[in-house]
Amino acid sequence: MSAQLDTPKAKTGFGQPINLNLEITDLCNIKCRMCGQAHNPKVHNLQPNSFMPWAVWKASIDALADYDDEVSLCPHWLGEPCLHPEFDRFLRYAFEHNADNRLFRHFKLHTNGSLLEPDRVDTVLDCANLGTMAEDTFRFVHFSVDAYTPAVYYGIKKYDYGERVYRNIVNLLETRERRGLQWPRVTNAFIVMPENQHEARRFLDYWTHVFDRLGLPFDVVYDWPQHVRDNLYFRRLHQADQPAADRLHRLVLNDLDLLPLDAEGSWIEESF
Repeated sequence: MSAQLDTPKAKTGFGQPINLNLEITDLCNIKCRMCGQAHNPKVHNLQPNSFMPWAVWKASIDALADYDDEVSLCPHWLGEPCLHPEFDRFLRYAFEHNADNRLFRHFKLHTNGSLLEPDRVDTVLDCANLGTMAEDTFRFVHFSVDAYTPAVYYGIKKYDYGERVYRNIVNLLETRERRGLQWPRVTNAFIVMPENQHEARRFLDYWTHVFDRLGLPFDVVYDWPQHVRDNLYFRRLHQADQPAADRLHRLVLNDLDLLPLDAEGSWIEESF
């Protein structure tokens, strides 16, 4: 991807934003049972299991100035970006050189949250609230959580990081509020599957309590968030037997009273 950026005055001509996943590592510190990276960690054919060098990141970020189209940047595809030993340096460089959004208009971070410790939370909040670009530039930190109890977390992800993940997310929310900041918003994602379906209600209740305690408005969604607010995202599982996954997703949404209904009280099929 970075090699493709090294072109003069690039422009797609479509008049649509460019969604750029500039992956800084394909390594991950957990093994989610529903993630292809866990089953095929050498998914990349070129230099698999590696960290992006600083020079490549710097050149790639600098090259975004040559794009006329609006860029939405994400340093993630299949790996865990916070695992990169220079993650903080990478993030600060991108934002400190993005005055007036000359490089990218939006930014989002996808993470499992296990490595978002307090010092790193400060980095995220500092970058999201620099004041030199549009205030909503760093829109979301998307956390892949998928469980409520440590036992279920371990069963799905093969590592005992559940309590740490919860602690880190709560710390991000509390620190953001203590500093009087709004950005980035937080998405707590729960992929519905047989292993965790019985925990969906407890997941919803726990995070509802956290948001309410902090006085934060939030959404509960079953598809990608459509509004820029903190949210809980009950996502469907993508698998070979997709009809079975969709049925389970519907069942859990029904139990949580989240299914959208038409005027006659029937499920709105097109929403799925």
